[in-house]
Amino acid sequence: MTLEFPPFRPYPLLAGGHLQTIAGAYLPGGHYPYRAAIRHVPLADGDQIALHDDRSHWSAGDPVAILIHGLGGCYQSTYMERCAAKLAARGLRVFRMDLRGCGAGFALAKHPLHAGRSDDAAAVLDYVRKLCPGSPIHMAGFSMGANILVKMAGEMGAAAPPELVSLFAVSPPIDLVECSRNIRFGRNRMYDRRFVKNLLAHVRRRERQVPGALTRPLAPRPLGLLEFDDRFTAPLSGFAGVQDYYERASSAPVLRNIARPTLIVAAATDPIVPIGPFERASYSATTRLVITPCGGHLGFVGQRGSDPDRRWLDWRLIDWIEHHQGVAATSESGRQRTESLKSPDSAPVPAGR
Repeated sequence: MTLEFPPFRPYPLLAGGHLQTIAGAYLPGGHYPYRAAIRHVPLADGDQIALHDDRSHWSAGDPVAILIHGLGGCYQSTYMERCAAKLAARGLRVFRMDLRGCGAGFALAKHPLHAGRSDDAAAVLDYVRKLCPGSPIHMAGFSMGANILVKMAGEMGAAAPPELVSLFAVSPPIDLVECSRNIRFGRNRMYDRRFVKNLLAHVRRRERQVPGALTRPLAPRPLGLLEFDDRFTAPLSGFAGVQDYYERASSAPVLRNIARPTLIVAAATDPIVPIGPFERASYSATTRLVITPCGGHLGFVGQRGSDPDRRWLDWRLIDWIEHHQGVAATSESGRQRTESLKSPDSAPVPAGR
């Protein structure tokens, strides 16, 4: 059965892409007391990921969700807290992943974060599989975290673990070359400047507080994200240059290989991630693309309607997971019935009946 979503209708005073983006980032998201346990996930290069385990009213075998934030975010980002609380209220065990060197994992990584670190997401998935054996797992990524997520799924293809039931990706920068070009022009430059300002502050803090952190000189100050990535991210991450980094870290080339049910949500008015690459990309049969006429970047602040609040995106994540959780439960029930019929201990079925 096809899952149908109610259309996104922006709040009347927030009808533009910039307004949606700013509102999505700065409108209060509610108060969510922190009750998670922090787990450390080891990585192959010696770094570690901080994983926040929001376990509440959960039993072995119950569903699990893993959330991945975007550039400049962490486990405390408002969208991470909101979605984690709403999913936990529905009985899921939620893991909020801090990307490498972010949030509570700030001092756990010497290597820098970049948009292609799909191996980090795969390590977290494997860790959660072992921690919660038999549990169906749903993963959701936001912005850069969404690119990392769908890149991971595309690289895994049909070899993705059976516990991985569904993926939900919001505003993923699937073509980093095009995204870099997009934020260098017009009013979009304010996001370029904002990203660089925050990244420079992050790097300087790492230089002071993380012994052995890989770093490079950043004087004179980079004027945009492209220059920062060319002088810092690409060389420290083993890429030949910024063009090599952007091409190899983009998820667009592997989207056609995704084998698990995947929903990609993007907005035609997103000032950071342009819509063109989504329209040109090739997708697997298991991938569904939803492009809303408005919504901005991680915005989607809507009118009052059938949802309990104005955060349209949060409820689509819940709809998606609950739909595929039901599909998974039906498939598992069918598999168990089939195995029961095949079992040598089961009673034979008389002929002709």
